[in-house]
Amino acid sequence: MAKCSFCGEQISKGTGKLFVKNDGRQLNFCSMKCEKNTFKLKRKPHTTRWTKTFHKLKNKQ
Repeated sequence: MAKCSFCGEQISKGTGKLFVKNDGRQLNFCSMKCEKNTFKLKRKPHTTRWTKTFHKLKNKQ
């Protein structure tokens, strides 16, 4: 199972979206919400409060 590139949630098989950048890197998204936050709104996961990355960084401090 893949992990969402933005929020860090597990993506069940047969769902989500795979985006391949020009340099060959693969980005997996669980929902349109995560995809829009990455590309259209250009948000970073470590500053967005509802992502697992934010909570991991906050608990380290």
